[in-house]
Amino acid sequence: MAANAERKEHPISMRLPEADIAIIDRAAGLRGRSRTDFVREAAVRAAEEVLMENRLVRMSPEGFADFMAVLSGPVNPAPEMVELAKRPAPWESDYVAKS
Repeated sequence: MAANAERKEHPISMRLPEADIAIIDRAAGLRGRSRTDFVREAAVRAAEEVLMENRLVRMSPEGFADFMAVLSGPVNPAPEMVELAKRPAPWESDYVAKS
C-alpha cells in the first residue's frame, strides 16, 4: 500500500442526546438508510441551502440597468394569479361540515 495514499473520507464525531439519536434512527429507518447515510445527506443538504442563500450574483452595469428597468416597468398581471387571488379562502367558503 502506498504510504502517501490520499484519504477520501474524514470522520466527524458528535455527542447527541438519546432522544435525538432515536428520532434520527427512526427517520433513517423510514427512508431505508443507515444513520450515517441519513445524517450525512441531511447535513450536506442543509449546507447546500445555506450556500445557495448566500450566493453572490454578479452582472455588468448594463445588465443591472436592464434588470432594474424590468423591475421598474409596468406590471402585466398573470390571469391565473388574478383568478387565484379572487377565490375565497377555505375558511371563508359557504361549506359547513356536517357532524
